[in-house]
Parts: sequence; structure tokens; C-alpha cells
Amino acid sequence: MDTIRNFSIIAHIDHGKSTLADRLIQKCGVIDERDFQNQILDTMDIERERGITIKSQTIRLPYKAKNGRSYVLNLIDTPGHADFTYEVSRALASCEGVLLVIDASQGVEAQTLANLYLAMEHDLAIIPVINKIDLPSADIERVKGQIDKDLGLDPDTAVCISAKEGTNIEEVLDAIATLLPPPKGDPDAPLKALIFDSHYDAFRGTVVHFRVFDGSIRAGDRIQFMSNGARYKIEEAGYFQIRQVPCAALSAGDVGYMLAGIKTVSDTRCGDTITGAEKPCETALPGFREAKPVVFSSIYPVASDDYEDLAEALDKLKLNDASLTYEKDSSAALGFGFRCGFLGLLHLEVVQERLEREYDLSLILTAPSVRYKVYLTDGDMLVIDNPALYPDPAQIKTTEEPYIKATIIAPDRYMGAVMKLCLDRRGINKGYQYLTSERMEMVFELPLAEVIYDFYDRLKSVTQGYGSFDYEIIDYRQGDLVKVDILINGDRVDALSQLVHRERARERSLHACERLQEEIPRQMFKIAIQGAIGGQIIARTTINAFRKDVTAKCYGGDISRKRKLLEKQKKGKKRMKLVGNVEIPQSAFLAVLKTDTD
Repeated sequence: MDTIRNFSIIAHIDHGKSTLADRLIQKCGVIDERDFQNQILDTMDIERERGITIKSQTIRLPYKAKNGRSYVLNLIDTPGHADFTYEVSRALASCEGVLLVIDASQGVEAQTLANLYLAMEHDLAIIPVINKIDLPSADIERVKGQIDKDLGLDPDTAVCISAKEGTNIEEVLDAIATLLPPPKGDPDAPLKALIFDSHYDAFRGTVVHFRVFDGSIRAGDRIQFMSNGARYKIEEAGYFQIRQVPCAALSAGDVGYMLAGIKTVSDTRCGDTITGAEKPCETALPGFREAKPVVFSSIYPVASDDYEDLAEALDKLKLNDASLTYEKDSSAALGFGFRCGFLGLLHLEVVQERLEREYDLSLILTAPSVRYKVYLTDGDMLVIDNPALYPDPAQIKTTEEPYIKATIIAPDRYMGAVMKLCLDRRGINKGYQYLTSERMEMVFELPLAEVIYDFYDRLKSVTQGYGSFDYEIIDYRQGDLVKVDILINGDRVDALSQLVHRERARERSLHACERLQEEIPRQMFKIAIQGAIGGQIIARTTINAFRKDVTAKCYGGDISRKRKLLEKQKKGKKRMKLVGNVEIPQSAFLAVLKTDTD
């Protein structure tokens, strides 16, 4: 155990985490140069294109240090976005130390701080790594000052590297071997192991990623998951070196995988404890909780014939993404679909892109919503995430909505713009502090519903890309919630209904009406597009009719002749409106979701 080092790399988005992992893998010679590709631990196309890690990976690196000793370095990679904070926390619980990567030109940002606090909660050793020193805008001394003042870490231990150029990678490996502590544990105690991830193999079932804290695990052992009591017999155990390498046994301190004929990923919950079926450990490892979706949206196929394909695609995607939840849903306007729950807006975008690319589907998503608590006059409490299930307002006593604590770091010259943005979104300012002479941290409490719409894009706009944002859900608070319906030619379109705060109802419904006015084609009769709360119309736009000039044949004469022809035309239009049917194009549903800044 003295030669094992379990570590993770944490960073703000785009500070070079995946590139550093690539260089460490190359330096340790785990993979041939001809098989190597950039972002080797990022296996999805979306991860490569966006430069973010969505699904964490693990790899075992053999390393011979300068002191002549051989070490086993287990890199447990983590996702890099606020939506996946729970997965990051479980990966960190499996480590003894972390590399905290900071961009030499950008400096400390919101997720750098959030990830540092997560690492401190788990009492991990922290090695600061200053990356991108090859950039012309790199300011190493300024970043060292931030490490000292903002993070409270020793700047002298910071390793200055360029992951892209491969500069000083040897020093990083040496720091991992010498500065990080070895794992603790008793190889002879009953088995206690932490699941920090899992993925689905079409041929072999679920592959469980875990870290052993006590005892040992080998093929043939019978094990039990402590959260649900499920029991399995291990078919194979081993470790990751890009590929899965079977081994005789994994004991305390080791990180690896196991196969046990588990049919679905949802049976293996992230953060669960594995123990022996015959000789279980006394207590489970702390920190386990079930991943709860916070953002909800309905997914419908553009062509109703694709419904079966969508159902099959979601089944397959669920095998690899245990945090995705879905149930059957239907809409009068869009037909049959599924109501899905996501960890956040990025998770929603990733699922949508994967369904469209990997399964070749064309989809429509309804406006994202959060989970509201509705207290009824008869004492019942409903949890609602779908506008279609919203009860009659006469039966509602109070409604509550989820709030988040948002931490925003930005240069102080953008303070006014950030304040205005947050206060416009019903935010409560909880204070601010200067991290350096020019950068400040602002803390706000905001309704989650105001953040999921377009908050992140607006923040990037008002801070010219320098603002960074991290959040955590804190509690539910009372709010004045209303259901906004969109009526087209007097008919309610259920797929366009939204649950919003009363203050934002007029603004949201007017935005939807204006977008629909642009998208719905003109007819031979006038079309009214209205936003309504119950029977009260709060917004309206009109699509004018095509009109033939019926008075063109009247030259001179009495005005009553022209008026008679216009009245006749008006009656015809009215009759046409009663029997006319307005077809809503698919693009109209997507247009409503877009913000004014798009």
C-alpha cells in the first residue's frame, strides 16, 4: 500500500484538465504512440467537441520516481461541470489527494473554489498546478498570489506546467508520488468498497468502478450492495489501463472494476458501499445519496412514427446514464413522448445531442421546468414538474419553488451588470468580497427556475466571458406561481404551457407570442396568439390574414358600394376562421425556447 497513490484532477471548465491527463498517460507509457489520441479519457464526441468531461474515467499509471521507487498511480478522472457535483464528490471520496489545475492567464474561477472546498471536505492533500504557462497572457506571479490569498494554499508547492507543450510533466508525477499520502486500510478486515461510477457493456453487463477501503475482492466472491441489499457473484475483477486488465485480486487501497452479471446500471448506485455477502462490514461509507433530477422537460419525436425508436433509444441511454429518469407523456399538439428528469441544463443538452446523433432521431423538447411543491386547501401536498398536472387555482393554498445559492466570480468592473442580472431574476444579494484588488466573489440566492432558462448565457454576455458561476440547491421557499397557457386561434396548445412566477408571466407569455407570430405561416383569416392565466388574457399578438383587394373593380361611385363589398369579405373571413385549422410548424415549438439574445 505504501507505493499506491490515488488522486484526481479538478479544475474549472477549460483549464486543461483532460490535456494534463493525456500527458501523464503518455509519460507513464501506458499506451503506444500510434494508438494515442488527444483527450483519450473523453470517449464521447460531445466531450471532445465541447472540451468538457461528462463521464468520468479511471486509469492505472505505473511510474518510477526519481528516488528509484516504483509507484502505482490511480488517476480517478472527474466530470467538470456544476451539474455533476455529486459524481465529483464520490470520485474525490475515493482519493487521498488532488491536483488543482489553474489557468495561468485566467486565474482562480468559481468552480476552482467550489472544487477546492469539496476536496477540503474530504480532507485531501492538494497540489496546485499552474497550467498554460506557454501563453503570452500567462501571469504566473499573479496566479501564485491568488493561490496564497484566495485558496490559502502554499504557492511554493505549485508546479508550473504547460500540458499542451508537455513542460514539467515529470515534476507533476514526482509531486504525486512524494507529496500525496498513501491509502490507509486493513486488507484483512471485512470488505468495504465505494462505487464511484459504472458503465454498461453490451456483451458483459454493468462494469462497476470502485475503490477498496478494507478487505479484498476477487473473482468468485459473493458480494452485497448496502443501499438495496442486492447480492451478486463476481465473475471478474481487475484494473483500468485504457482497456480492462483482469487480475487475481484487488485489496485495500486499490482502484479497479468488477463484472458480476448486473443487468442495469441503475442497480449500481454511485456512492453505494460494496461488502461481502457472508461477512459484511458493520457500517456503510458516508455520503451516499440518490441522484435526484432537478430540471424536467418532455421529449417528443418530430415524426410520430419514431415513437418506438425514441423509447428504445432512451432505454439504451439509461443503461449508461443512471441519473436520467423518464416516464411516458402525451400532448394533444405533439402526440406521444416522454417526460424526462435531468441533473441540470447541461445534462439535458447532452442527452438531447446523444439521442439525435447516436440514434438518428429528430426531437422536440418542451420548455424546461423545475419541481414545485403545491399545498392544497384540503391539506394535501403535490410535487409538480409538469404544467399539465397543475391543479385548479381555486384548490391551491400556497406554492413553493426551489432556491439555489449561486457563487459568481468576475472582475469588479462588471459588478453592476451582474447585480442587475441577478436582481432582475428575483435574486437576493447575500454579500460579496474581493478576492484580489480586481476580482470579486458575489453570492446570491436565486430561484432555480430563473437560472435554468438562459442565466448562464446572459452572465457570460454581461461579463464579456470573464464571469464564472457555480451553484448548489439550498431549500424551497414560498412563491406566487401561475400557469401560463398559450392560445392559438382560441385553442390551448398544451405543449407550450409553462409554470412561472406571476412577476414574469406577462414577459414570458409575450416572448412566446412574438416568437410564434414569426414562425406560424399566414392564413386566409386573422390568427390571434394569446397568453393567458386561467381566463385572463395577459399578452396578445396577431397574424394578419392574406387579403384580396375586393374594391379594386369599383371606379368612383357611391362609398356604400365599397363598404358593402368589404362587409361581405369580412363575413367570409369570419366564417373561414370558424372552420379554419391552424397548423403549428415544428420550428415554432423550438423558437419559443430560444431567448431574445439568440
